[in-house]
Amino acid sequence: MRAALVIAFLVVITLPAAANLAGHDGADPQAENRELAAFPHIEGATMASLRTDSDQLSAWFDDHFGFRSRLVRWSGEIRLFVLGVSPSRSVANGQHGWFFYADDDSIEDYANVTPLTPEAVANWRTAVLRASGWLQARHIAYIFTIAPDKHVLYPEEMPSSVSRVGDVSRADQLLTALQDSGLAVDLRPALVASKGEERIYKRTDTHWNDRGAFAAYRHIIRAVRARVPAVPPEWTRDDFEPASREVEGGDLAGMMGLKRVLREEDLPLVPRRPRHAVVVEPAGAAPTAEEGYLVTEIPGSTLPRAVIFRDSFASQMVPFLSEHFSRAVYMWQNDFDADFVSREKPDVVVQEIVGRHLYGFVPSPELVPAR
Repeated sequence: MRAALVIAFLVVITLPAAANLAGHDGADPQAENRELAAFPHIEGATMASLRTDSDQLSAWFDDHFGFRSRLVRWSGEIRLFVLGVSPSRSVANGQHGWFFYADDDSIEDYANVTPLTPEAVANWRTAVLRASGWLQARHIAYIFTIAPDKHVLYPEEMPSSVSRVGDVSRADQLLTALQDSGLAVDLRPALVASKGEERIYKRTDTHWNDRGAFAAYRHIIRAVRARVPAVPPEWTRDDFEPASREVEGGDLAGMMGLKRVLREEDLPLVPRRPRHAVVVEPAGAAPTAEEGYLVTEIPGSTLPRAVIFRDSFASQMVPFLSEHFSRAVYMWQNDFDADFVSREKPDVVVQEIVGRHLYGFVPSPELVPAR
């Protein structure tokens, strides 16, 4: 009996290596929603290179050992469906099939743990006003906006174990501090109104869906048009056919290793009239691709030009926003970049930042040149 157990144990622990040797790679980067380690390029035989190569080889094996994807999925399924806990520290298991991002200070942002200090609020206000002043001297319009995290719109679906410590969020503080400037666009009222009609965020993903992105886009374009009347009016819901389709889980499902297990009802808006904006950089990229530098253009258009400093929340808005500009450049960064604006020469600049980044990101007003 003991010998049989030893043999069974040896078989089990050698199966992954045997699978690798047989050419069966257990990696599935799409299911895990991340880039897996690449096989190292072995160069010299020095002690330093051997240490580096062994570390890289170990990382590669950790990500590619036989049956890895299946074992990760089984582990995730047991923890979520049997034990009722999230398989990842980066994901909070909410109510009624909702999941929330738990990393990047998201839980702290929901709980309002630490308000911005008066000095931090003043620094933010200085950064926005200085960017606005520099742009105004060059006859460029400016919009600042905060994309609300999913927990802002769906607090009722958050885990019951997470409680709010304070009543005022950092977004509340900053938008209040900028209220008299007329520069900040508060997207929350428009999103709350849309939430009353339909679901506007994804259940298994960090981000809003087409319906939420559309509500935010309309509010932003109205603010842009108030400053640049040559920008066309926002599209209406009559310009779209609402649709529904079942898709695999989003980024949060991927963080739990359950991208192919959890399903999501996507709620796209299918345009009834042609879209004219096309991605010109990077060539072949989708408008919603999460690229660090993405450019759309409308061939032959004389509409105003735009620069959008953004994070991932702007990705879903790109197909909507781009229809209003002859050229729109989307830069993946939270800070304002005067040098880039000088090179691009837009008519309007939109600066978007997701609410939770108000915890980790500190703007640098001193980087904006004097007028």
